[in-house]
Parts: sequence; structure tokens; C-alpha cells
Amino acid sequence: MQRTTRTLGRSRIVIETGTQRPDATAIVERKGLGHPDTLADHLAERLSQQYSRYTLERFGAVLHHNFDKLALLGGASEVHYGGGRMTAPVRVLVNGRAARSCGAERIPVDDMVVSTVRAFFSERLPEVADHLDIRLHVTSNSSPGAVLTDGHTPERTRWFAPRSVEDLRERRTLLSNDTSIGTGWAPESPFETFVRELADHFSGHSAFAKEHGWCGSDVKVMGYFDGHRADVVLCVPQKSAHVAGRAAYLENKQTVLDECRRLASDRLPGTPVDFRLNVRDVPHEDELYLTYTGSSIESGDEGVVGRGNRVNGLITPLRPMNLEGANGKNPVYHVGKLYNLAATRLARSLHEETGGHAEVHLVSATGQALDQPWRVLVRLSEPDSQIDKVQLLIEQVLGSFPELTHEIVQDGVVLS
Repeated sequence: MQRTTRTLGRSRIVIETGTQRPDATAIVERKGLGHPDTLADHLAERLSQQYSRYTLERFGAVLHHNFDKLALLGGASEVHYGGGRMTAPVRVLVNGRAARSCGAERIPVDDMVVSTVRAFFSERLPEVADHLDIRLHVTSNSSPGAVLTDGHTPERTRWFAPRSVEDLRERRTLLSNDTSIGTGWAPESPFETFVRELADHFSGHSAFAKEHGWCGSDVKVMGYFDGHRADVVLCVPQKSAHVAGRAAYLENKQTVLDECRRLASDRLPGTPVDFRLNVRDVPHEDELYLTYTGSSIESGDEGVVGRGNRVNGLITPLRPMNLEGANGKNPVYHVGKLYNLAATRLARSLHEETGGHAEVHLVSATGQALDQPWRVLVRLSEPDSQIDKVQLLIEQVLGSFPELTHEIVQDGVVLS
């Protein structure tokens, strides 16, 4: 392995070449669209996007906010063959901060949050949309560090109550809001891609899901690959209104397993794959993954931002990861969002450039320029990677943050 150290502004860049490639063993997980943690992630991001678009249109800037501490507390339901109903609502705890005014103009934060939450569930889980208990805990409290002295008002006391957009420090210079880390790697292995596609196939808008109305969206896939064969455990709920009885449920399970084997044969030819589906089922006692809504959020399960898929859409403990919950964070300066997305994109570009494995870590220091991370660590498996080209790609990604913010806000980039 060779290590090259360079300085770019206030960034220290370390580029390691000839590093060891990951071995073939893979443990990979993906949570589907109806999983409570995915619901929490995607709802938090939807709130951030809606608030960002509103303030951008009204004031010409994204005002300060964060919804990344959102949580969902499961409701209660009754399920029986051929039907069911909600008996207690899902509680939506919208925790965070947001500027409620800019100068003399009020921002309808509470109305915006409530309407966004209801629209989100109408789209994602229609059966839940009329059974929500929305609790708002959105403050405009100042960030820490505002020391009051005679005749001086600290700048940061206006971050969540700006007199105008000129009170936003990021209008003058983009600084990291936190000391954190962004992590990315590439490429995905065929097995990792297969787990992603499998979860999306049953929980998303695939032809299979559309043709089988009983297929619920709270799907979870866990896979293990040892380099020769694979084992996959998955949960695929069924929606009770479309299941007439126990025999129909078991027949549907067999349909899912047949589809799994078909996909494995197509995506992983020559690799033996064993599947286990809904392993907690006890059919003779009618204890089954049968739901009214297609998601366990209907019956006591909880969802919290940051507990689900990483920015690249997977949970991969044998790959580098970090604990940041990117969804719902401010898309202008919050490194927990921007650095994870930038590191993932940089890793993919480096893989395309070198043909080998790439790993990227962007480490921020609070108050340092956003485009100059405190540390940049790049690890490349190819020993003959051209350092100058690598540095150029790093510089291009670090210079892309304003465009990245635009993509997140206007284009709705999916973070998980």
C-alpha cells in the first residue's frame, strides 16, 4: 500500500492506493418502503423538502430547520381473514426546529407539517391516513453558543428568527454546522444489488406488487453470502382484506418464494440461494404476518429517523458505515447529510475512474468551510491509480455542494 498526503485549503487529503479489496463475504440488509424506519426517514426528508421549497420560493433562501429527530409510534389494529381495521392511531412525533418567520412574514410551519404528514401517509399507507395522531414539537430555539453581553446581540440568535435572509451566515460563506463524518464506497457486489432489488420488488411499485394486491410494503431482507452460496431471510406481509383464509395466505407465501427463486436465477446465475420467508409464522395457530395496512406500524411497532437504510440504500456492517441519520437535516450546510451523499458519489466516480474498489471518508470540523473538510481519506484498491486525477475528482465533488443542495430540494434525491 502507498500513502500520499496533500493539502487543499484547510483540508488534509490522504490517498491510499493498493489497499485490500473487500473479500467476498457479505452481510447486507434493506428495509422496504413500508418499514417503520423507512417511513420515518422518508417522512422527515419530505418535511425538509417541503419547508425548503416554501422558504426558497418566498424568501429566496432555504431557512434554518431540521426534522431529523422524527419518530413514529405504532397504533393498534384488528386483523382477520378478509378484512380488518385500525383501533388506535399511529402517533407521529415531529421533533425538530424551524424558523417560523422571516422579518415580518410568518411561515405556516404547523399547517405545512400537518398537511405534509397526511399527504405522505395517503400516498404510502392509505389505510393509515385517517388514523394519525400528529404531535408537533417544532421550536425556533437558538443554537448553543449565543452569549449575551451589553449592547450586543449574538448572530446565532437570529438563525431561527432572521430579520431577512441576510441574517443567514451561509449567504456569505458555507460552513460545516457540525463535527461529523460522511462515508461512501463502491462498487456494490452483485449480491448487495440483489438484496436491494429484492426488497424493492416486493415493497415498491413493481409489476409483481401491483398484480398481487395482498402484497404489503413492510418488507425486510437480510442476506448472507460467503462467496459461494447465499442465504436470505425476508419478511413480506400480506394485507388481510385480500386474503380469504389460511390456505390463501400459505399459497401467497409460496408465490413469493417462487418469485424469489426466479429473481435469483436471473440476477445471480450459478449461485445457490436458500430463502426463508416470514419465519415467525405458526400457521396452525393462525399466527401469521397478516396485516390490515401492509405495515407493522399499524400494531405497536415504531420507526425512528436514522435506524434504517444508509444513504446508499443498504445496511452493510462489513462495509464502512456511520451512524448519521441524513434524512430531514438541513440540505444547505448539514454535513451529516451532504458529506454522506458526497462521499458516496465520490466513491462511485473513483471506482469508474480506477476500475477498482473505492472507499471515501469526509470528516468535518464545526465552523470550517463546507468545501474544505478537516480530513479527507480515500482508499483505492488499484495500486497504479493516478493521484492527480484522484485529487481532481475530490475537488470536483467538494465544489458541488450548492448544486447538491439544489438536487436534494428541487429534484427530491432519495437518500435511502
